[in-house]
Amino acid sequence: MSEEAHSPMTLLYTEVEEELRAAVRGLLSGRSSPSAVLAHVESAASDAAVPYDLEVWKALGRDIGAAGLLIPEDLGGAGASAREAAVVLEELGRAVAPVPYLSSAVLATRALLGAQDEAARDLLGRLASGEVTAALAVSFAASPYTPPLPAVTLGADGTLTGRVTGVIGAEVADVLIVPVSVEGSGPALYAVDASEARIKTVASLDLTRPIATVSFSGARGRPVGSAAGVGDALLLAAGLLASEQLGVAEWCLTTTVAYVKERKQFARPVGSFQAIKHRLADLWLEIVGARAAARNAAALLGAGEDAHVAVAVAQAHCGVAAVHAAEECVQLHGGIGMTWEHPAHLYLKRAKADEIALGTPGDHREALAMLADLPGPVS
Repeated sequence: MSEEAHSPMTLLYTEVEEELRAAVRGLLSGRSSPSAVLAHVESAASDAAVPYDLEVWKALGRDIGAAGLLIPEDLGGAGASAREAAVVLEELGRAVAPVPYLSSAVLATRALLGAQDEAARDLLGRLASGEVTAALAVSFAASPYTPPLPAVTLGADGTLTGRVTGVIGAEVADVLIVPVSVEGSGPALYAVDASEARIKTVASLDLTRPIATVSFSGARGRPVGSAAGVGDALLLAAGLLASEQLGVAEWCLTTTVAYVKERKQFARPVGSFQAIKHRLADLWLEIVGARAAARNAAALLGAGEDAHVAVAVAQAHCGVAAVHAAEECVQLHGGIGMTWEHPAHLYLKRAKADEIALGTPGDHREALAMLADLPGPVS
């Protein structure tokens, strides 16, 4: 490939990215198809277990190396960029796969990369190998533009106390990466073994990505550096979440088009009716725009450039597009789309949950107005 093909301004997928996509899609199609995900979710619910498929996560993280994509090569990772991570998330969204990739390989990893401490580097090496899974103890609803203040404090005895709500990936994490308020100095990151915390799963709309309340009471942890990278982790995750939303939307459109070509009414395929064609054409255009926005955010994040505007644009658009695509998928499938047996509801629930994660579309539009220095409403 030429240098121009790898330019951060080029939104086309590179050969390496397509090869990565093929590997991830091949794994998920064989082991995490929508029907398999639905069966796994049902089994987890009946056994009161978390819905994550740890066998698929192991294969994705270790065998394909997705767990260490964002980790530098000198620490055992792939040294890839946000562009490659975005491709993985597109495929995870397309399969609505129940794996802790976003929580461990993106959020926790990026926070540790910003810590710049030897202890953080050691932990990153273990994450890259797939030896451990981590979760960043920050609410999944936190805005990347105003990172929340640490909810956990360091006591005089060196232990941690506090409670964080809305955390993703905590149930299957071996290590929790915790922003901690330290008296007399700036916020610090602590690594806490999951066994030291009380993790309580709470009801979540998304059946494939639970959230939890994580409580610490005299928990022992070890400092791994500064918490300065938490804001960057939230921004990266918000930008890459747009790619997951794109994957959700694309599956919904593809599946719906295939269905209306086969489903007949009045001796004609449903898809031959002009009203259906118009709805699907409008949805296709919306998803094309979502792809451009998501790719632009991933490209700028991967190039290390200021991506605040690109992330705000991507999240303001992709969240709405994913929900619209999932709603159309359910409605145009007719009666079967309303059933539990059809996986469409998994995509609608993922889309709705993602829409309010890491800032709502309204939050991102408001941030975009400020970033672009747009005038406020006339009073």
